[in-house]
Amino acid sequence: MKIKSLAAGVALTVGATGFSMAAFAADPIKVGILHSLSGTMAISESTLKDTMLMLIEKQNENGGLLGRELEPVVVDPASNWPLFAEKARELLAKEKVDVIFGNWTSVSRKSVLPVVEELNGLLFYPVQYEGEESSENVFYTGAAPNQQAIPAVDYLMNEIGVERWVLAGTDYVYPRTTNKILETYLKDHGVAEEDIMINYTPFGHSNWQSIVSDIKSFGSQGKKTAVVSTINGDANVPFYRELGNQGISASDIPVVAFSVGEQELSGIDTAPLVGHLAAWNYFMSVDADANYDFIDQWVAYKGDENAVTNDPMEAHYIGFNMWLEAVKKAGTTDVDAVKDSIIGVSVPNLTGGYATMMPNHHITKPVLIGEIQDNGQFSVVWETPSTVAGDAWSDFLPGSKDLISDWRKPLFCGNYNVVEKTCGGGEKVATN
Repeated sequence: MKIKSLAAGVALTVGATGFSMAAFAADPIKVGILHSLSGTMAISESTLKDTMLMLIEKQNENGGLLGRELEPVVVDPASNWPLFAEKARELLAKEKVDVIFGNWTSVSRKSVLPVVEELNGLLFYPVQYEGEESSENVFYTGAAPNQQAIPAVDYLMNEIGVERWVLAGTDYVYPRTTNKILETYLKDHGVAEEDIMINYTPFGHSNWQSIVSDIKSFGSQGKKTAVVSTINGDANVPFYRELGNQGISASDIPVVAFSVGEQELSGIDTAPLVGHLAAWNYFMSVDADANYDFIDQWVAYKGDENAVTNDPMEAHYIGFNMWLEAVKKAGTTDVDAVKDSIIGVSVPNLTGGYATMMPNHHITKPVLIGEIQDNGQFSVVWETPSTVAGDAWSDFLPGSKDLISDWRKPLFCGNYNVVEKTCGGGEKVATN
């Protein structure tokens, strides 16, 4: 891995910034950054704030956008879901930002959704989510269930022979909806109800002893058992610690996580966790020149040779570059013009391929299964042969299987029923 020196990076930044500031004459283009910098989700979201600041800084060094400087506007919704809506309104109505990059949890996104639609803002959402939503004002650059959860279950079922399933999640919309999809999917594949255990815990949950004990007991019935984890935020640290305390190894009951990446593992002794899994669309360990360049940039920006990258960071990298290309294509930051121009835009991802914005405002992504190593990194053990297009509406829920989303005219609908030939949610929003 190439590691640029911090000194060289700082010198470049200072020199280039000095040039750029002198060259920029017009009013800046404001970029809103809406991530929790305090509270239970800060462990995950603070890194995404820094990622956006780094990307904006680099773009300004390269001349800005449309000859204008990009100006970040950072707010802290503090892991407080209603506060996300207030901060989004502040960004759009008061700060007059041209675009927002932000949110992690689905409950925070759903809090922001009516605000960005009312004020006709743009939100780029960088984290895996449960699907069952499509808005003309939101671009979903994280994974939909068909780009993470379903392939992960297929891997466990077909490659490891899992027969009993623990669906463990934090108690909010993303885990509950994802597990509803997975429960239906498992039963459709012949899994009996008694072979599915579902458990939810609040944000920040720390006392895992009895729950892990129940998981251990559930997995001792003679059938191969796995945990599918939608546990979010800092609750993951004590969860994995308790797995180690109770001697649950990956060979006994493997855990595949959808919200644990390199950043979360940096706060855990990973030795007892070797062999447990995560399903993402990017890992820091991926062998690709674009990835090495991004890591170099991140290490230099943070001034820390041990700084790690992760999947939601790549999603912001992709979303930011898609927005840049759409603005250039439109010749303006006007929201409606950008919404029209971004569909079909393709930009490099960090795994050596390209991501394309689809008409349903989801992107194409590869799916990777990674195995935790003792250094806190992931070794890729499985991946899709090509990229997968995100599906806004699950094929495995009765109320969704006939729905598609297409924000191009003349359809311009977030939940078009292909059987009834009707748009059920109107033109502005389609959620269920």
